[in-house]
Amino acid sequence: MSITAYNASVPVFITVLTNMKAWLDKAAAQKDEAELIEARLAPDMYPLAKQVQLVSDSAKGCGARLAGVEAPSMPDTEASFAELKDRCDKTISFLESLDPEAVEAGLSKQIELKFPNGGGMRFDGLTYLNGFVLPNVYFHASMLYAILRAAGVDIGKLDFLAHLGPHVFAPPESAE
Repeated sequence: MSITAYNASVPVFITVLTNMKAWLDKAAAQKDEAELIEARLAPDMYPLAKQVQLVSDSAKGCGARLAGVEAPSMPDTEASFAELKDRCDKTISFLESLDPEAVEAGLSKQIELKFPNGGGMRFDGLTYLNGFVLPNVYFHASMLYAILRAAGVDIGKLDFLAHLGPHVFAPPESAE
């Protein structure tokens, strides 16, 4: 079985968004949401809320560009964990609506990103997915995770990899 662009993107994005929702739930149970929503690792880095928005934007933008459909508009107005989780849910719903064959066809497309400053980037679909979007999704998800950890939220690597489920490894049987 070979990997497809769809399998390398949509389920991955859904997993990351789902895990992030669980991190926000843990954070809400342990810390003051009002303090965390604007928390950041360094003064020149985006705050917690923006990290979630950027994962959402990257995931829905990638799915839309590869599949050749319009991404849903989501203004960056979330000011609570509930609103951030709702945004994750909306992004997941959009991703679930994508046609896997259309996403696959997007690998041969030229993808052009235009930035507000007038600059931009051009990619073929595969480079866009593997070289730009996946690193950005994991970067911003990692920054969310790091912000929560730095604020003292009790989450760990197993929360980051929660989608793998509980795995118990028994020691190898001794050869007698």
